[in-house]
Amino acid sequence: MSLVHRFSKDISGIELPDRFTFPFYYKPHELASIASQELQEYLESFDNWFFDLNLGPKNYKHHLGKMFGVLVVRDSQGELGYLTAFSGVITGEQENNYFVPLVYNMFETTGRYAIESKELAFINDRIYELEHDEKFLSQKIKYHKILEENEEKIQAQIAKHKKQKQARKESRNLALGQPEDLEKLRKKHHDQSMKEKFLLREYRAYLEEKATKAGSLVTNQEKEISRLKSLRKEKSNELQSFIFEQYNFLNAKGESRTALDIFKNVSPFFPPSGTGDCCAPKLLQYAYLNKLEPICMAEFWYGKSPPSQVRKHGNFYPACRSKCEPLLLHMLQGLQVDENPMLQNPAIGKVIDILYEDEYIVVINKPAEFLSVRGKNISDSVEERMRARYPNATGPMILHRLDMSTSGIMIIALDKKGHKRLQEQFITRTVSKKYTAVLDGIVQKQDGFISLPLRVDLDNRPYQLVDPIHGKNARTKFEVIEVKNGYTKVNFYPITGRTHQLRVHAAHHEGLNAPIKGDDLYGTKQDRLYLHAQELTIVHPYTKEKMTFEAPSPF
Repeated sequence: MSLVHRFSKDISGIELPDRFTFPFYYKPHELASIASQELQEYLESFDNWFFDLNLGPKNYKHHLGKMFGVLVVRDSQGELGYLTAFSGVITGEQENNYFVPLVYNMFETTGRYAIESKELAFINDRIYELEHDEKFLSQKIKYHKILEENEEKIQAQIAKHKKQKQARKESRNLALGQPEDLEKLRKKHHDQSMKEKFLLREYRAYLEEKATKAGSLVTNQEKEISRLKSLRKEKSNELQSFIFEQYNFLNAKGESRTALDIFKNVSPFFPPSGTGDCCAPKLLQYAYLNKLEPICMAEFWYGKSPPSQVRKHGNFYPACRSKCEPLLLHMLQGLQVDENPMLQNPAIGKVIDILYEDEYIVVINKPAEFLSVRGKNISDSVEERMRARYPNATGPMILHRLDMSTSGIMIIALDKKGHKRLQEQFITRTVSKKYTAVLDGIVQKQDGFISLPLRVDLDNRPYQLVDPIHGKNARTKFEVIEVKNGYTKVNFYPITGRTHQLRVHAAHHEGLNAPIKGDDLYGTKQDRLYLHAQELTIVHPYTKEKMTFEAPSPF
């Protein structure tokens, strides 16, 4: 049966887009927004959508949230409708037919994945049994204790031999004036030294033999565990390769490529786990297989946010980079796609205001949507403009950065020595910074501190994750200035300077749970990002004068 859903709302007056959605940075077309709303209404019709739709086992312990996607399509009769999908896979047969199927269903009971997964499960169980065997664990403790005792005995013997060697040396020194006696001593001491070395070797061999007997069970079992782990890795890698050879992705030209082929030139040259199971690839694959024309698409988060990410219920998000970008670069071939807005220079026509300058430093007010340093595709930036304005400047010039979307104060060094002195102030955190922001939501506390460690999302740069284990310390002081019309105006005082620190600390549910207004990464895009670096205090690198610079907030 067809999985194309017809719109329940009248869409006859809505103009179709000229091009398909650029999936990595977009504002949803009206049709995609309506389809998303209808899908959310469908999800809301269940008492417990996550379990009722079999999106996880009953004992599921993680967040109950999912990325969902819609693809507006036109059939051969010219009728419009939409397809729906959710991210990830169900560990079993997909019984619900509301969503498009997997690109490749690895869970067929007679398939290779099901058969070899059982073999891997058996190996895992056997490894667990061996590693947790009580006799093995008890003997392992005894074995390692014997090894420690043997090492102590050897070291004690070596120390004893060192004392004997020193005593022989001292006796030879006393005989220096008696050549005949000295020669006899040397021969005697040489024999004693050789005997001690021989005895030490024999003693070491004796102790090792004793330990080997005690540890035979341990070493044999550890070898078996190691063998099974190697076998598991080998079988797992073979199975992964087999699976990704079965993932065949079509494009609008009718061309098909496997996941392995698509990723062969993309570092690390092998598809990441879960490749092909996100919404966008599944939606496009079903459309191509069923001769449906893709018109526009959108993806949104539904449910609770995961602990590490910022995911707001109902918000739209772009396709992920690590898994989806290589796939979609292939799958979108043959479609007319919106231009990549990230290749367009947002700084055209914008002017950098100079707040202060002398022969050593320049303080500027950076406009919003203006790069601090040259990017991968766009060179126009504060760095480029400053080098053009001050051609005789030496050194790196740029001391710190603001996000492209953030406006406000930046300081530029005009010579290498001044740059180094100012850089030390940033490293030692003696520079005082004050930001003003408008948050999309109401913050209950009037002031306080936010401490959420951050690291880059390796699967989806430039997003940042909250990670208490691998993240870097990130700390922000805040104070509420005003609450009005559902927005909260705040001052931020960053104590550390991590990438996207203020944006994540504002948006994350363990932070202020209110994204910065206009945040296109962690909130909802608007006319601009309402974040401004308002105040900066430094010590002048040469005069040693404490200086505070201010650029009033534009909002």
